[in-house]
Amino acid sequence: MTGHPLLHPRLTGLTLAGAILAELMLAERVALDFASNPERLHATVHETTGDPLTRTVLAHIIAEPHHPVGTWLLFFARTIHADVAARMIAANLLKPPVRHLLKQQPAAPADMNTAAWPLARLNLAVQRRKPPVIGDCVLLALLAAAGSAQRILSEHDARFVTAATALLPVPVQRVVAQTKAAVGEAVISRR
Repeated sequence: MTGHPLLHPRLTGLTLAGAILAELMLAERVALDFASNPERLHATVHETTGDPLTRTVLAHIIAEPHHPVGTWLLFFARTIHADVAARMIAANLLKPPVRHLLKQQPAAPADMNTAAWPLARLNLAVQRRKPPVIGDCVLLALLAAAGSAQRILSEHDARFVTAATALLPVPVQRVVAQTKAAVGEAVISRR
């Protein structure tokens, strides 16, 4: 509600990086190469269209397809928070940050109902034991990967999270797993 993050910036960055990669996969703009070890992303389209964030991410993947998923997560996590905030400000979902005399107030939701709706949908799905739509499954899986599902959801059901994650396409499941591994490594190494 205030715009202040609930997660450490490093964990938020990794989770948002996983989200943008999942978004590009669901839009069929990038795919996962299962034959390579470690798994790598490759672009399925070679024109960079869309908003500035997706254009930038896709341009990087097109230019350097030899990097594994974990490297992309670490690379995009560095700037993704500001990039996503700019995307949300451009879409009028966030109010721009406000500078006060001695400190800066972070970007805050433009409409609280719009901001709360994804979390409300997830909580309703968990309470009703109804599988959420794919976008909400990605959100739930990434919240669990970041270790914040228990903190954010009113009722945390690990079996429901596992079942919702299983509804995702396998490449997206692999990105979620890579995100969880990167989050775990960041927590252990305190980077």
